[in-house]
Amino acid sequence: MPLTLELSTGDLAGTRLAVSPLSETVSGLQTLAGCWGRTRHGHWTRWAAGELAVRPLDLSRTWPLLVTGRTSWPQFLLPAPARAASTIDEALAAMCRTTAREVRRSLHGVFGDRLPAPARALADDPASGLRAIAAELRRAHDRLIAPHWTRLHAVLDADIAYRAKQWADGGARRLFTDLHAGLNWHNGRLTLDGDHRSSPGRPAGGLVLSPVVLGPPWVMIKLHTTTQTTIRYPARGSGALWTAAGRRPAGHAIRLLGRRRAELLETLRSPATTTGLAEALHVSPSAVSQHLRVLRDSGLVTGRRSGRAVLYRTTEQGIRLLNPGSPISRRHDAQPGSDPTTEAQL
Repeated sequence: MPLTLELSTGDLAGTRLAVSPLSETVSGLQTLAGCWGRTRHGHWTRWAAGELAVRPLDLSRTWPLLVTGRTSWPQFLLPAPARAASTIDEALAAMCRTTAREVRRSLHGVFGDRLPAPARALADDPASGLRAIAAELRRAHDRLIAPHWTRLHAVLDADIAYRAKQWADGGARRLFTDLHAGLNWHNGRLTLDGDHRSSPGRPAGGLVLSPVVLGPPWVMIKLHTTTQTTIRYPARGSGALWTAAGRRPAGHAIRLLGRRRAELLETLRSPATTTGLAEALHVSPSAVSQHLRVLRDSGLVTGRRSGRAVLYRTTEQGIRLLNPGSPISRRHDAQPGSDPTTEAQL
């Protein structure tokens, strides 16, 4: 049956948007393991697999807990972000603060009474076990996520800005119903379509809405959590993140704009900063800025400030230039697939 969350006025008041680098790390490892089946992150998966083939990571403590072959995994491995843009170290410190009782309860909730060896070792000594897992996740983040974080963060920031505007323009109804096709909001109830084992619940201290790039194309709700109830959903633009950078611009766009500006326009189907574009295209930031100025003055690219950086994105006019004679198909604005599920509700 569908999963329903009863939201009070206080729950809505405590609802917030947040980005989590630990969430990308955890989701990335599960993507590498094939937990979601075939995904749109093939470019990143092939790159990461190549990196690990040359220099493997020791994930002996973490991998058996994240890749369980079950529908859930221990929720304490991914605490809710404490603020809008928490760091990987803040998230790992929060994970290490999980009490021994919470660790054991979650492990038995996932694996039952017969814990596999890695889970049993963690249950026997939660404090040192969590520190070891935190060290493994930190190394995984540094190797697999940090090299792409500028581009990942740009997509996540753009999603947060979009959701905040939806919230301001249309309230909770527009915010929740626009997160994913499988989510519905009505009379103070948020419902996730699908067949879920969890009964209706009440969030603990409001909801944390967190976009994810390296995750599945469905919504993931952590209901029974040691922190706050978390709704992780596919970030807008994540589908175009890898394909846009590797796609060659059409010949007519190159002839009109020049190769470098045409490549920028193609890459900006997914939002990016000047630094991210320079890294993706292997050119200097100053050269990128000059090209962006021309594209922006021509109405082909738009920019929006996000903190200290500016996020750039191809406009509808730019999409028309790249795809003349065809309907606008803004892949970076499209909703992800509607295959909702829940995860780690233990």
